[in-house]
Parts: sequence; C-alpha cells; structure tokens
Amino acid sequence: MSARQAVVAVLALVVLAAGGCGADPPTSAAKDTSKLEVVSWWTSGSEAAALDILFTAFREANPGVDAVNAAVAGGGGSAAVVALARRLLKDDPPDVWQTFVGKSVQGYADRGVVRDVSQVYATGGLATTMQPTILQSVLHDGRPYGVPTGAHRSNMLWFNPALLAKAGVAPPPAGYTLAAFLDDLEKVKTSGAVPLCLGAKDPFTTVELFENVLLSTIGIQGWRNMTADRLDWRSAPVKSALSSFGDILTYADPEADTLTWDAATEKLAAGGCAFESMNDSAYGELVASGARDGKEFTSVTFPDTGDSFVAVVDVFVAATRAKNAKNALAFLSEISKPSTQIAFSQAKGSVPVLRDIDVSALPAYQQNSSKSLWTAPVLLSVAHGESMSPAFQEGFYDAVSTYVRTRDPDAFATDLENAVSRAKIPPR
Repeated sequence: MSARQAVVAVLALVVLAAGGCGADPPTSAAKDTSKLEVVSWWTSGSEAAALDILFTAFREANPGVDAVNAAVAGGGGSAAVVALARRLLKDDPPDVWQTFVGKSVQGYADRGVVRDVSQVYATGGLATTMQPTILQSVLHDGRPYGVPTGAHRSNMLWFNPALLAKAGVAPPPAGYTLAAFLDDLEKVKTSGAVPLCLGAKDPFTTVELFENVLLSTIGIQGWRNMTADRLDWRSAPVKSALSSFGDILTYADPEADTLTWDAATEKLAAGGCAFESMNDSAYGELVASGARDGKEFTSVTFPDTGDSFVAVVDVFVAATRAKNAKNALAFLSEISKPSTQIAFSQAKGSVPVLRDIDVSALPAYQQNSSKSLWTAPVLLSVAHGESMSPAFQEGFYDAVSTYVRTRDPDAFATDLENAVSRAKIPPR
C-alpha cells in the first residue's frame, strides 16, 4: 500500500470513528492553558523559516505559552497526514494542524474533527477581505473551518537563464506555448545539458506537472468540467495532454527519482538543469538558498495557462477536541494579521489572500503573483486535494503513476473512472 493509499484508508476509519459530528466542542475555547501543539509538514529551508514566523507571532502575543512545533517531514504532507489520521483515531489530536483548502479542510469539518473558527473571521474581518474563491473553499455549511496562510501559484515554469543561453534558447516570453516548450527542451538536450528538473521522490511534483499540462490542453472550462465530474477521461483533449506529458517526461533529469522537490529546485539554480515545473514554493526555496531572480533563475507561467491561477493554499485548523483550544484559536488569529502575512509571504514565496494587505514590500515576482490572484480565475488543485475528494485524489495519483509506467491512455482513463466511482460511494 502506498503512503497516499494509507492516507485514504486511515481517513475512512476516521469517518467511522467521528461519531460526534456536529456536537458542541467538548473542550472550552475559554480555558487558559500553557501549551500548544502544531503539526505541519514544513521542514525545508524556506518552509521552516515561514513556519517560524507564525510561531514567533503567536509567542509574542501569548507569552508564557509553550508552543511546540511538531512538524513531520515529507514533501506534500503525505507522512504528516498519515500520522495525523492515526492520532485522530486515538482521539489524541494536535491542537492545530496544517491542511489544504477545499475538499481537504471541508472533509475534516464534515467529520466533525475541526472546529468552526467564525470568531477568528469576525475579529479579523476576514470574510469581507479574503479572495472569494479561497473564502468559499474554507466554508462548510456556510461557516469557516480554517485560516489560510497564503496562496501559491502552481502553474509556474522556472528556468535557469544562463543555461538556456548556453543552449541557444531564448528566455520564454509571456504567451509561451506548449509546442515551444517542447522545442526548447529538445534544444537543451542537444546542447548536452539536463532539460528538466523534477523532484520525483516527492510524487506530488510529477502530478503537478501533469496538472499543468492538462490545464494547458483542456483550458479553464475543461478544468471546471473536471472538478464537476464532467470530463471525459478518454476524450481527445485528455489524450493530447497525456501525449505531451509523456513527451515532456522524456527530458526529465535521470536523477529525478532520487531528488525531493527542494533538492530539484536547488539543482535548477546551480545550473544542473534548465527548466522546472513547480508551484512557487520554489520561489521561496530559491531565495532562501541565496539564488537571485533574473540571475540564477527566473520564471514564466506554465505554457498556455497564463490566463488562470492554479492555487495551492495551506490552511491551519483547530481541533474540535483540542487540549489547548484557546491557544489554538489564538494561533489562527495571528496568521491573518498584516505584519504576519507579509513576513510569512517573504519567507514562503506565497502571496496574501486578503485584499487589504499592502504587498508593495514584496519582490516583483510576488507582486505580480498577487495581482494575478485578484484578476485571473482561481482554480483549485487536484494534486493537493483541494478540488476533489480524497478518493478521487488517490485515483488521480494512481492514474498519473500508471501512465508514467505504461504510457497507456486507456489504463490512465480506467484508473480515473474507477476513482470517480469510488468518490461517489458514501462511507458506511
């Protein structure tokens, strides 16, 4: 059983165990305690720095509270989610944990294991200032259940300008196409350099790459059809996306299976490969490692996707049965304060999701990303469990893995059709 299958299996057990759904939280949010435990998966250089900003803000506002960073290493959070689900089964939740917007946070809310944080939203005025799509993605039955830290743009393509110049490849312009990208990958390969960085040791990176290729082929309306279960997985556009995805993979770093996402990103900056498709956590990691935008790296939206913003949005939630509920809500309250949002974004590479936060102190890349968040259609990721159910997300990973292994579009479609069927079967 894969780590992702373990996540789905354990969460299914949590559904059965969560018999108190809808009940009032048994732990008073007014009770003073001196402890707080926060579980996340942020352990890379930029992630740890960004997480530390959240802890610092909380500790300054809540002196005397022992706030424990219980981060669990593992790209994309698969290890952390498994550890968390097992703790929920034991009725031993951390006070606060990290998840994603959309189906991820809504699933926890539906099972009754995270608490309504309306008071945090009311105090901070979040409901009137949050980006509307993201606001909707944290609501369950009209109430909010998590506080976003910021939005990452997933449909980004990073490149090393010096390596491209050596290969005789012009920097990708706005409006870069998938066909031009494939041509440039071939030129880099001909030059003797590695065309594409990929941290495939973290499976989400390969799935993100496919997501971007799929969006470039089916477009925004096709994406909306997909998230509404109306996409024909055997259609010509999907087969075209799979074909392009397979072609791109032929240019991937031979060492991809041994690299985590952050190691692959650092390899790009060091000139070890020319391109990388990755959400802009890569930007935070590149800057944290000392790389300079415009020198060791730069970026463009992924080919044929520049008119949309595929959002990867981390949120923190408070456990319904938190031992330190008052401190949990206080931690969430600090996340949305303007000074915290800006400092966090500077470390993480994300952008604030609140309209009233001045982003002029952020670098040019993030200012442009922020502008896109508020002007382009915001689409939620399948790879990160935002737009589709955990059962479908599992099937999506399986289907991508199947295609990587077999290059068989029919086998890919079968995996997705099975995932759609599983997603429609309610838990017992």
